[in-house]
Order: sequence, then structure tokens, then C-alpha cells
Amino acid sequence: MIGGRVGGGKAVYGAPLGILMLEARFPRIPGDMGNATTWPFPVLYRVVRGASPDRVVRRRAEGLLPAFLEAGRELVAMGAAGITTNCGFLCLFQRELAEALEVPVLTSGLVQFSLIESLLPPGKRAGILTISASTLSGEHLAAAGVPRDVPIEGTEGGREFSRVILEDLPEMDPAAAERDLLEAADRLVDRHPRVGAILLECTNMCPFAAAIAARTGLPVFDMVTLVSWFQGALQPRRFPQP
Repeated sequence: MIGGRVGGGKAVYGAPLGILMLEARFPRIPGDMGNATTWPFPVLYRVVRGASPDRVVRRRAEGLLPAFLEAGRELVAMGAAGITTNCGFLCLFQRELAEALEVPVLTSGLVQFSLIESLLPPGKRAGILTISASTLSGEHLAAAGVPRDVPIEGTEGGREFSRVILEDLPEMDPAAAERDLLEAADRLVDRHPRVGAILLECTNMCPFAAAIAARTGLPVFDMVTLVSWFQGALQPRRFPQP
């Protein structure tokens, strides 16, 4: 039996995490932020109209800030106590979204870079795998607090992963996409022997994190694990008391 009075003011309860989604049609397999089965907790989604993968990744999300602000406000009005996004390149909007939405905002997995490096033994560095090394600019890195000399490797030279997502194609071969990521991870550690951990910039890489860890023998950090940590702060677990 429920006693006392409870507060209202929201449209949806029990789902404190809101996710701002790009407008895309490429497949979102389990492990992708846009596949609801990825999460062991309920989430709220909002698709940001006009935010295509190409426009966000290759064209710096030009002109899209008002649309992200509007969608973020809708999520907060629905009941979100924290907001995240499903593209690492949206770190460019971190400050503006956090200031305008007045709730905690986590735009990009890149923001965990400095924490990862602080965990590593002396002489080791974190390296980044990205969907587009050619457009992950110094401004993106600075917005996420990542140093400019960070080791970076992209998947745009592959056959499947970057092509399907950035061209927003309706079909994907997950095995071929995984091969692209494994080959990029191989290049990253071969070219930068000091890399002691890998950070996945792209949220669509999360389904392949386990394969990358197995291939390289390195810890792999991604947006799904970071968002799970974030959600744990928005809705702390209740433990039975003796």
C-alpha cells in the first residue's frame, strides 16, 4: 500500500534518461544506442529531424543546434532527468545543451578520455577509433577535453561500417562491419605501440566492443558503458537494508 502524497509535473515516470537520436535508417543492431534492447533500464527517445549522419559527422552538425535544443526540451518535459546523444561528434554542442536544458547532459563518449588515461600505467595512452578520422577536428577534441596529439584511427577506409552509416543505407553486413573495426584497431595499436586502452568515438561501434577487446587484448571504452554509468547516477540503485 502506498502512503502519503506524491509529486507530479512530468508526462513519463521511471525513465530518467533521454536520448537524442540522429535521423537515420541504417540498421541498429543490439548494442547500438538506438536499439532499445541494448538497455537494461527504460529510456526516452527523441529523433532530431534533419540530423543525418552525414550532416553531423561530415558537416559539423551545421545549423542543427536549435533542433537539438528543441528535442532536448521535449525530453526534459516528458520526464528526462539527464540527456545524452547517439553521436560522438555532437561534443560540439555539449556546452550549449547543458546550459539550455538545465539537466546533466552527456553528448559524447569522448568526454571520458582524460579519465581513461588516468587509469593507465605510466607510458601508456588511450587511443581513439572513430567513424571519420578526416572530420574529427581539433575543435571536436577540444570540446571533449581530448589533447590534439591523441592517437586516432578511422574506419572510413573499410568496406562496410563507415559506408553504411554515413551514407545511411538500409542494410548492413555486421560481420563485414566488424572486420572493418578490427582492422582499424590493428592499425591503431600497430602505429601507436603505447596505446593501452581504446575509446570508441562512434556509438554504432558499441556492438563490436567485445570483439575489439578480444582482438587487441586491451580494455575498450564506449558510449554504452558510459551512459550506463550516467544512468546509475540519475537513478541510483536501492539496496535492501538489514
